[in-house]
Amino acid sequence: MTYDRELISNGNPMEKIVGFSRAIRVGPFITVGGTAPVGADGKTVGVGDVAAQTRQCLEVIKTALEQAGSGPHDVVRTRIILTNIDDWKAAIDVRKEYFADVRPVDTIMAVDRFVNPEWLIEIEADAVIAGFGEADE
Repeated sequence: MTYDRELISNGNPMEKIVGFSRAIRVGPFITVGGTAPVGADGKTVGVGDVAAQTRQCLEVIKTALEQAGSGPHDVVRTRIILTNIDDWKAAIDVRKEYFADVRPVDTIMAVDRFVNPEWLIEIEADAVIAGFGEADE
């Protein structure tokens, strides 16, 4: 079985400069790369507020999943990356708003910093589109 590779963009100019995509879909598999709390204007959303930043990251991820023909309901894994591990509960409380019923596996970790020091969190997600290709059979 051969699958096409679809690159998903959110218009970030760094995608072409650095050579990355917001997400990639190959058949039923979607992976969303490290997503920072950046708004459409390119500025950090929720400076100093990990819950607001978490929500922004998840909204960007949700949009990327929808562009790929999916949504939060197909997420099988998330990775929460924080600059302060003590912020884990605030981040997870927001994550539950999106995934409480889906219950994907999760990893929570801390790093020293991100490229932008205003960012308190980045999130990655992987999804598998349930029932992909069944209509074609």
